[in-house]
Amino acid sequence: MKKRSVSIRGHRTSYSIEDAFQEELNAIALREAKPVARMIARIDAARQQDQNLSSAIRLFVLDDLRKRAREI
Repeated sequence: MKKRSVSIRGHRTSYSIEDAFQEELNAIALREAKPVARMIARIDAARQQDQNLSSAIRLFVLDDLRKRAREI
C-alpha cells in the first residue's frame, strides 16, 4: 500500500491504496479521458461523510469492475 497525494478543489489531500487499485483507477481515468485528480474529486464529492477517501476509491474501482464484468 502506498500513500499518495493529490490536489482536489484547491486543497491537498492524501489517500492510501494498493497499487492494483491505483492501476485500475488510472485505467478508468484514461478510458473516460479525465485526469486522475478529477476522478478522485468526483469520488470525494460522492462519498458518505463517515467514509474515508481511500475506502471510497477502492469501492469506486470495485463498482466499475463489477459493472464492466456484467457487460461481458
